[in-house]
Amino acid sequence: MEERKIYSQRVWVQNKLQPATVCFNKTITAIHFEKLDDVEDFGNQLIIPGVIDVHVHVNEPGRTLWEGFDSATQAAAAGGTTTIIDMPLNASPVTTTQSAFEQKLTASQGKLNVNVGFYAGLIPGNASHLEALINAGVVGVKCFLTHSGIDEFPNVTEKDLDEAMPILAKHNLPLLVHCELYDMEIACDFENHPSSYQHYLASRPKQWENAAIALMIRLCRKHQCAVHIVHVSSAEALHQIAAAKEEGLLLTAETCSQYLYFNAEDIPDAQSIYKCAPPIRELANNAQLKQALSTGILDFITTDHSPAPPNLKEMETGNLLKAWGGIAGIQFLLTASWAALKNSMSLEQFIPLVTSHPARFIQSDTKGEIALGKDADFVIWNPDQTQTIEAADIFFRYKISPYIAQTLQGVVIETIVNGETVFQDKLIKNKNKGQWLLKKLPK
Repeated sequence: MEERKIYSQRVWVQNKLQPATVCFNKTITAIHFEKLDDVEDFGNQLIIPGVIDVHVHVNEPGRTLWEGFDSATQAAAAGGTTTIIDMPLNASPVTTTQSAFEQKLTASQGKLNVNVGFYAGLIPGNASHLEALINAGVVGVKCFLTHSGIDEFPNVTEKDLDEAMPILAKHNLPLLVHCELYDMEIACDFENHPSSYQHYLASRPKQWENAAIALMIRLCRKHQCAVHIVHVSSAEALHQIAAAKEEGLLLTAETCSQYLYFNAEDIPDAQSIYKCAPPIRELANNAQLKQALSTGILDFITTDHSPAPPNLKEMETGNLLKAWGGIAGIQFLLTASWAALKNSMSLEQFIPLVTSHPARFIQSDTKGEIALGKDADFVIWNPDQTQTIEAADIFFRYKISPYIAQTLQGVVIETIVNGETVFQDKLIKNKNKGQWLLKKLPK
C-alpha cells in the first residue's frame, strides 16, 4: 500500500487539536507537526481517530433480515465509526457457545466495512462455555438482569453471576450488564394506554436501574471482577457509580447518544421509533447524564444500535407495548452526540468519549489514538457544519430511526479504515476493508 499524507490545522494528537501531517499506510508511519510538501490539505476540518462504538446489535447470523454485517458496517463508516463491538444477541444462535461464535465469524466474512469485535453472552447454565469463548477472542461478556426481548437469551440471577464472575476476573475481561430489575409492584396501566410514551416511561422506572446497579456494584466488590454498566439512563444511579469509582472498584459505565439528544417531554405518542430499554427519560435527567460525561462518572458514549423490521417496530400501529425496543442509530454516534454535547463541553473534552475511552475499555493498544504505529483508522469531519438527516442518507438496512429529520452537528467528509478510504462524499468507496478485532490472551 502506498503511503498517504494528510494535513489539517486541527488534528487530534497528544490529547489536543493542533496542526499536523499524518503519514500512513495500514498503520501510522510518521507524524509531523507542520505542513509537509505534497500532502492532502484538509484545511480546518478535524482529523481524529476513527470513532469506536462498543455497543451494537448486528443480528447476523439468524436475524440478518433485521440488519447484517454488510449494512451495519457501511452505516458505521458513513458516520465516522471505524470499529464496532457486536453484542451476542439478537443473532441466532445467540453467542453463548464457541460453536455459535464460530458461526458468527463465518457469517461476517467478506462483510466487514469497518473493524468488528465481539462479545460473548452469559445466560443461565453456560458458565462452563466462557473459557472457550474467552480463548476464542471475545472482548467481554454480556448479560441481562431482566428479560432481553429474545427468549433464547434469558436473564441471569445472582447465582449465575457468582458462578461466572470469578472466571472473568481471572482473565481480566469485563462483564457488561443490562441493569434493570423488574418489580411486579409497578402500577402504570401501560396495557390500557399502549401508544402513550409517558405510560411506557412509567413502566420502566429509574428505580429498576438504580437497584440493578446497586446489585452489580456489590458483586463487583465481592468478586473483584470488572463490571461495565451499559446504556445508563437513570441519573439517580450516578452517585452510586461515582462512589464505586471513588472506592477503586473495577466499574465503568456508558450512556447512549439517544439519552443525550432526545428527551421524554418531546416524544409524541404512538411513535415507536423512540422505544428503547431503558427508556429515554426527562430533560432534567438527561442533563445530568451530560454532566456525568464531563466529570468522568460516565466513561464514554455508544449507540446500542438495535434495529428491527417495520412490522416488529409496529411502525403502522404506534403500539409501544408490542413494538420492538431498540433505536437504530449506528450511523449517528459522532454527530448526534456532538449535537447534544456541544453546548456543555469542548471538542477536546468530547473527542475522547468516542475514541480513546472506548478503546481503553476494549483493551485495544492499536485503536483510539493518532500515534506512531497505531492502526490508520481516521474520520475527517467538520464539527461546525450541520446536516438534517434524510432517509436517503441512511446506510443501515431499514430507514427507521428517530434521527431522520433531525439536524445533527457535524458532517463526515471521509472515513479511513486500516489506511483505506471506505466512505467519502456520501458514498461507500471501498468495501471489506475492516478486520476482526479478536482479543489476544497473554502468553
